[in-house]
Amino acid sequence: MKLGEKLNVVTSNEGKYREYRKKLSKYTEVEMLNIGYPEIQTDFLEEVVEFGLEQLEGYKPILIDDSGLFIDDLQGFPGVYSAYVMNTLGCEGILKLMHDVENRKAEFLCIIGLIDENDEKILFRGRSRGMITEEQKGDEGFGYDPIFKPKGEERTFAQMSTSEKNSYSHRGKAVDNLIKAVKGDLEIQ
Repeated sequence: MKLGEKLNVVTSNEGKYREYRKKLSKYTEVEMLNIGYPEIQTDFLEEVVEFGLEQLEGYKPILIDDSGLFIDDLQGFPGVYSAYVMNTLGCEGILKLMHDVENRKAEFLCIIGLIDENDEKILFRGRSRGMITEEQKGDEGFGYDPIFKPKGEERTFAQMSTSEKNSYSHRGKAVDNLIKAVKGDLEIQ
C-alpha cells in the first residue's frame, strides 16, 4: 500500500480535516477536498464508505470516512444517521433522549475508505467505547464531542486537544490502522 506525495481528504468538516492532518502529515501532504458526492441510505457505515469511494475514484489518492455515535440504551441510535441527528437534534436533543437513562454506554465507530495511488481500495476501522455525559462539557472538537467521555478518561472529547482526542478517538484509531498498513505492519484483507 502506498499513499504517495499527497492525499486528498474529502470532507467539509474542518475539525475532521485537522485530525487527519495532525496524524498523517508525517507520511504525506494532506489536502482538504470539499466536494459533494451522493451518499446511499443504509444501516452500515461500510456500505456508505464503499459507495462514496466509487463516486470519487477520479480524485485518488483519496480518503473518506463515515462515523457514527451508537448509544447502547437507544439500540444504536443515532448510528449511521449521526450527522442528520446532529443537525436536527444536536447534543441537547441527545441529552433529552437520555434523561433518566441509567445505562449511558455508547461508542463511536469510524470507517475510513482509501484509494491509494495503485487503485487499491482499503477500509480501516476504529472504535472508541465510552459514555454519554449528563451535560455538555468543553469547547474543543465538533459534533457530539461535548457529550462523549471515552473509556478511561474523565474528560469529554471537547475538553481535549486534537492530539489528546486522537489517542482515544474512533477516527484516531482508524488512522493508526491506516498508518500501520502504510508501514507494512498490518496485513490487509
